[in-house]
Amino acid sequence: MHLLSDLLNLVALNDAPAYLVVFLAVSLIMLWRLESMLDSGLEGTALGTLLLPYCSGLGNLIFVGLMINQKGVEAEVLTNSLVNNVTNLTLLLGFPALCWGLVVLPGRGSSKGAKGKKPARPSKGGSTEQQINRLSLMLTLAAVLFFTGAVWLLGRDGKLDRTDGFVLIGLFIFWQCVQVFDVLKHNVRQRVSFGIKFYLDALVVLACAYLIYETLDWLVEWLLAQKSGFISRDNLGWLTGWLMVLPNAVLALYWGWRRRADVVYSSQVGDGHICIPLCLGLFAVVKPLPMSGFGTEALLLLLGATVAHVVFLLTTGGLPRWAGGVLCLAYGWFVWAGLAG
Repeated sequence: MHLLSDLLNLVALNDAPAYLVVFLAVSLIMLWRLESMLDSGLEGTALGTLLLPYCSGLGNLIFVGLMINQKGVEAEVLTNSLVNNVTNLTLLLGFPALCWGLVVLPGRGSSKGAKGKKPARPSKGGSTEQQINRLSLMLTLAAVLFFTGAVWLLGRDGKLDRTDGFVLIGLFIFWQCVQVFDVLKHNVRQRVSFGIKFYLDALVVLACAYLIYETLDWLVEWLLAQKSGFISRDNLGWLTGWLMVLPNAVLALYWGWRRRADVVYSSQVGDGHICIPLCLGLFAVVKPLPMSGFGTEALLLLLGATVAHVVFLLTTGGLPRWAGGVLCLAYGWFVWAGLAG
């Protein structure tokens, strides 16, 4: 481990842009090996719900660990998690929909037909696998509603305390148990087992995780050392939130280009579970986490975006392009309101 750390320092030459390049490169390697797991016992929705969130959300977990020993950064932890989740459910789902459309369950026929034709309804369209993927995504979005609502309710007294933190962690563990058993059940039905390639890929992912930890550790320390300007400790939550959402952006664009709307959806929605409730819960167990006014507005935006995704999945089988544009505009408002305040 010390050799890897020394090698990273040698390559990066203690330069922030170089560390950023290493962070992105390692994330791409992780993406490459995760794709191979689709052929090693995981179907698309399970990949997005179980593995991708831990990998793309690893930076947020590391950030919480690094911030526990820092003083006066509680608000930055909340901002980091909110920036991550709002970006996932608005920009990183809206932009791929705007470019390629996100169709999880195709309808009967095409909506590009002659004038006067009604849009295709998804209820009887699509394969059985696509219908199951939509149901899985609906369940995942329902979990987002419960998790976000729980944080909002627990934080109405102005903070998340130790007890609140344990409640949030318990909710997350229960949800993960449900997902694990669902994957195992799927593999039993399909007579799929995890081969040696799966575990080799897992080792590569773990090595990437260590490199991500090293790069983030240095980048956070570098930001904390900057005393003035936009790129400084004053905007630590926003900057680290954007930094850690970059792997999610790569995932969204890549799988959107591959027309795998199920993976785009499940990776972004599942990643949100890492921040809310796990990251907030872990930090609250150690230190009280204040809930700011803007934090409440961001939670309400999350709830609204989640409801919108549920409605579109039910009515159109995916996210229409025009709705993707609306979500991008909503993200623009979120950034403006957060930074202006």
